[in-house]
Amino acid sequence: MEAAEIIPLNSTAVEHRPSEIMKHGFPGTDNIRVFSDYVLSYDKRNRTAHWVMERLTAESVKRNEAVKRESCEFREDPMIHPYFRSTNADYKRSGFDRGHLAAAGNHRLFQKDCDETFFLSNMSPQVGKGFNRDSWNRLETHMRQLTRTYKNVYVCTGPLYLPRREADGNSYVHYRVIGDNNVSVPTHFFKVAICETNSGELDMEAYVMPNAVIDDATPLQAFMVPLDTIERSAGLLLFERVDKLRSLNGRAPPKMLRPKLA
Repeated sequence: MEAAEIIPLNSTAVEHRPSEIMKHGFPGTDNIRVFSDYVLSYDKRNRTAHWVMERLTAESVKRNEAVKRESCEFREDPMIHPYFRSTNADYKRSGFDRGHLAAAGNHRLFQKDCDETFFLSNMSPQVGKGFNRDSWNRLETHMRQLTRTYKNVYVCTGPLYLPRREADGNSYVHYRVIGDNNVSVPTHFFKVAICETNSGELDMEAYVMPNAVIDDATPLQAFMVPLDTIERSAGLLLFERVDKLRSLNGRAPPKMLRPKLA
């Protein structure tokens, strides 16, 4: 398969797709990687992404039977310096899945788009049974289902490394690394969606899930969180250009998403 190319952010290629995806702002500007149907910021230290951004519509998430997921191959991202890449060998016998951040199921209209979601820069180590193949998959499916109601759904996804209070009363951030390249295993993952109505009104849904086995009976609503908890933990400003929401997690939002700088 042909390697994806880096496209300048001001390029008119791919029908302005990058500018469409990033309509509501960049969460950060470190190591931006632009693919044909999603945008990624790569974390060289942790060998996974800081965040990925997608724009979903009812048309874009349609399943094209000619697109074969089984023909896609997990592969190193040739645009990432070899010092900072993750490899398939890092995941082998680790006990973790190569978990998509930009979901392959969101990009089944064209084979190239689906292929590009299998670059390892778009992967994070995820617990398989009980998380990646179950609750996380249900959240990904929910994002696609939102396109039945909304004109555009902008989805930002990424890893989190959250602290935990231990017996000595102090809080620590502990996370595992895998493979020779020390690929970081996130403690949690976030997913935030900006949902745009036909009239231009905006609703938001924000989720954080632990990277662990989750009871199948747990509803997705149990993982809804305030936006600022994700931003503070991730060190990102998500959808920075949005200053007014109709709803956040189904409720009336605060007047301001975040404090404005002087």
